Amino acid sequence: MSAMDSAALNALASSDPAAYRRAIRDWIATNLPPAWRSDAIDKVDPTLEELKDWEARMYRAGLWGAAWPKEYGGHGLTLREHLIVSQEVGRVPMPESVNSIGKELAGPIILAIGTEEQKKRFIPAILEMREIWCQGFSEPEAGSDLAGLRTRATHDGKVWRINGQKIWTSGGWRAQRCLLLARTGTLEDRHKGLALFALRMDAPGVTVQRIKQIDGEAEFAQVFFDNAPVEEIDALGAPNEGWKAAVRVLEIERATNRMYRAWRLENELRHLVSACRADPNLATLLSDPAYAQRLAQFRIEVEVLKRYVEGAVEDLVSGGSIGARGSLMKLHWSEAHQRFVALAMELLNQASLPPPPEVRAAQRRFRKAYMRARAETIYAGTSQIQLGIIADRILRLPRAA
Repeated sequence: MSAMDSAALNALASSDPAAYRRAIRDWIATNLPPAWRSDAIDKVDPTLEELKDWEARMYRAGLWGAAWPKEYGGHGLTLREHLIVSQEVGRVPMPESVNSIGKELAGPIILAIGTEEQKKRFIPAILEMREIWCQGFSEPEAGSDLAGLRTRATHDGKVWRINGQKIWTSGGWRAQRCLLLARTGTLEDRHKGLALFALRMDAPGVTVQRIKQIDGEAEFAQVFFDNAPVEEIDALGAPNEGWKAAVRVLEIERATNRMYRAWRLENELRHLVSACRADPNLATLLSDPAYAQRLAQFRIEVEVLKRYVEGAVEDLVSGGSIGARGSLMKLHWSEAHQRFVALAMELLNQASLPPPPEVRAAQRRFRKAYMRARAETIYAGTSQIQLGIIADRILRLPRAA
C-alpha cells in the first residue's frame, strides 16, 4: 500500500471505518523507514528535507488534513476520521511533525477567522509543506501571562510595523511564517488592543537566533523584530480582537493539539516494559510491587487521557466547544508524563552492564524524553496557569480577597 490513493482511503471513512483504520495502519507500516522509529536499536535522525517530504507524502496519502475542507486542500472528512488518523500515528513512534504549529494551531485559526483569500493561500501551503509555521507568543517578560506582552504593531498607513522580541519560538529557524501576537494598544490595555498576524519570517527586520537546549539540540529560537513589515492581507481577524484569537489558539493547543499524544504515551509505556523484559536486572524490577503499581498508575492516566480526547472530539462533532476543559487535559498529560519519564529513567539506570541493545535504545529515547518533559508543564501555559483556569472557569471558585 505504498501508493495509497487518498480518494480511495477517504471513501472507506464512511463505508467501512474499520477498513479505513487498517489502511492507515498498513500505509504507515509500509512507508515509515524503520530506522526513523524512536524505539529502533540503530536509530537514524532524518534530515529536515526528509521530514518535509515524509509529511507531504502523508498528506497526499490522505493522512494529514483529514477534517479540513476540500476547497482549501483538505480531505473533507470529520474530526472522527482525524481522531482515527491520530490514533494510528500515535501507535507508532515516528518523528514529530516539523509543521505541527501550522497544522494544529495556525490552520484551525485561519479556517475559523481568516478571510476566504487567506484560507485559499495559507491552508494548501501548510498541507503541502510549502510553508512551515512557528508561534510568536511568549516574550522574555510575558510567558504564560500573554496579556503582558510588549511586542508592538503599528500601522504606518501602508503596512503594519512590528517591533519587539519573542522567545522560546519552537522551530523559528526553519519556519516561513509566524503566528504572531502583537500589541496595537497600550500595555495597560492588557487583553485589549492585541492583534494576530501571519508574519513572513524572511521579511526585512526579522532576526532569528537559535537557543541551545539542555539536550544539546537547538529547537527553540528567539526572534527580534525591528520595524518588520506585515502586509494588510496577512493580518488575521480584526486588529483589536487578537486576545480572542489567542485564547482560541491556546484552547486548541491544550485540547486538540497533537491529539495522538495519548496513544504515543501508550507506545512509550509498551517500549519501556519491553526493554525491561530484555534485561535480567530490569525484568526482576518489573515484578516489584512498588514499580508495578507506578507503571499501572501511568497506564490508568493514559486511559483517562484517551477518554478526554475522545470525549472532546464527540463534543466538537456535535457542535460543542472545548473551552476551559482544555486546561484539564493539558494539566493531566503534562504532569503524568513528567512522572512517567522520571520512572523510566529510574528503572533504566538499574540495567545490567553492559546493557543489551534493547535497553540502550530505550535509554536513548527516554533520556531525551526526560529532558524535554521538563518543559511540558510550562509551554501552552504553566501548570499553575491551568489550575487557575480550572478553579476560575470550571469550578467557579471565589477569588481570594
